Amino acid sequence: MAVTGGTGGPFDWIDAERERLRRAGLVRELRPRAAAEAGGADGPLDLAGNDYLGLARHPEVIAAATAAATRWGAGATGSRLVSGSTALHAELEEELAAFTGFERALVFSSGYAANLAALTALGGREALIVSDAANHASLIDGCRLSRSRIAVAAHADPPAVAKALAERDPALRRALAVSDTVFSVDGDAAPLSGLADAARAHGAPLVLDDAHGFGVLGEGGRGAAAPAGLAGAPDVVVTVTLSKALGSQGGAVLGPAAVIDHLLNTARTFIFDTGLAPAAAGAALGALRLLRREPWRPAGARDAARALHRGLTAAGLSAARPDAAVVSVRAPSPEAAVRWAADCRRAALAVACFRPPSVPDGVSRLRLSARADLSAAQLAEAVRTIVATAPAPYDGPPGPPGPAARPPAPPPDRTAPPPDRTA
Repeated sequence: MAVTGGTGGPFDWIDAERERLRRAGLVRELRPRAAAEAGGADGPLDLAGNDYLGLARHPEVIAAATAAATRWGAGATGSRLVSGSTALHAELEEELAAFTGFERALVFSSGYAANLAALTALGGREALIVSDAANHASLIDGCRLSRSRIAVAAHADPPAVAKALAERDPALRRALAVSDTVFSVDGDAAPLSGLADAARAHGAPLVLDDAHGFGVLGEGGRGAAAPAGLAGAPDVVVTVTLSKALGSQGGAVLGPAAVIDHLLNTARTFIFDTGLAPAAAGAALGALRLLRREPWRPAGARDAARALHRGLTAAGLSAARPDAAVVSVRAPSPEAAVRWAADCRRAALAVACFRPPSVPDGVSRLRLSARADLSAAQLAEAVRTIVATAPAPYDGPPGPPGPAARPPAPPPDRTAPPPDRTA
């Protein structure tokens, strides 16, 4: 006999769950954007997307995508190990590795898939993974799917990582530490040198998700690992996305040749997934080459983020100081954040709205993505719009405004954050 949930069908429980989300102000909906909303003169000013270097609509990048699709076809036609690898994919991998200073690179269909690949292939039942409490959902899911033992370390706390590694169960044969380089909610940078020291002291490799650092940090945008002296290190693996600074689609894992070969043979999101579409590979390669010729773009994105932060904090809003191109502005509640973002959109400014469970500390925010191609006038107008539409009176969570303002520290218990944010 079939079992149903209540008097209706087997998915009745979804109605109750949606009502719970609605009452909490957490319902999400798709809102397709028009072509003019990609940053063109006829659309709203876009601070919602992650096009940090302003390359997604650059004529050279679009031309590279078009040429790749014309030559190789609309799709990759199969997995990378069957028919989905082209000379274009190999070229992109070679140039990514050379640009970032790593021995090899392996391209995936998304940054999410790259993170799942790295953690599931390097983890396992006999491994311990020490994961930062504020890591991105893709790292969290990679930890879970790896079947490793997981220890959640306090946010950006190398001593906590070292302690977790030191207390590893002797039955676990290996361990690794994993962290974002730039955290996507507040835009703060991880203490990479300290994390590397903590991992090395216990013989553990370090896996870094550089989604928000690649193209923005390091000389010419080479990523966060470079200034920390970790680029090309034999015990460091870095994942990147091609969909943010490079304005395309896809992801990659960078690291020692042995690690890349291991992923090629064992990573399920590589073996069983259709390869990255040629147009996306071509666009990423075109953007990478453009970045080499125009190394001013990463500094432009960072300068724009600092300008937004200065203007917002000067007006009394609680904004986190940016370490890269992400600027986070705290809101009083999920409902207030949604209304604030909607009011900005009506004033021709697109901003992102982050609410639980996407935020590790439960505080809703507007998230702004600075771009290298924004003018001083556009940045000033964005600040004016955000300030003018702020909840009145602005009574966001406490935190002294000012150039060095950071959100209040998270609660001391970081071993059990909300289930959608932690491994």
